[in-house]
Amino acid sequence: MAAPSALNDQQLQRARGTILKGGVIAYPTEAVWGLGCDPWNLEAVTRILELKNRPVDKGLILVAASVEQIRFLLDPLPEELQQEALSHWPGPVTCLLPDVNKQIPEWVRGSHSSIAVRVSEHSVVRALCEAAGMPLVSTSCNPAGLEPARDASQVSRYFKGQLDQIVPGALGGNQKPSRIIDIVSGKQLR
Repeated sequence: MAAPSALNDQQLQRARGTILKGGVIAYPTEAVWGLGCDPWNLEAVTRILELKNRPVDKGLILVAASVEQIRFLLDPLPEELQQEALSHWPGPVTCLLPDVNKQIPEWVRGSHSSIAVRVSEHSVVRALCEAAGMPLVSTSCNPAGLEPARDASQVSRYFKGQLDQIVPGALGGNQKPSRIIDIVSGKQLR
């Protein structure tokens, strides 16, 4: 279930500006706080990887406000794979989509030929993606080896002024991060 949006127009416009200028934000998602940025901005993605101490080859998840935001990834796929992905969205399921035309930068895709994508039903996530006009990087808000942040104060403790903005809002109520499903094999990876 989507959490009520805590964003007013000023907060949303500030977040949009931060993202479009290459900034890194923290924001609530369905289960944990996330770090996000423009996936096509190498410097922003590199900052997230450095903040998390995460190797680039692991890849990152993209979140979108709607299927239309990621339609460019679905259209090259066979109809049955498109329908498999669509059966999980919107919601807390991340699908591994083959990036057949290499449309997502390798610094987001990592060493994989697929890209992890979730069409969120969380109101803050949707509002951020809509305001930015694109899907966003979404990775758990924590340095490697620590539990993902579950509130804004934990975000602040983890990153002590290193983020460009902490977007207010409530978690969506899920107890675990999104499931990850490979739509080609049907295997659940998380």
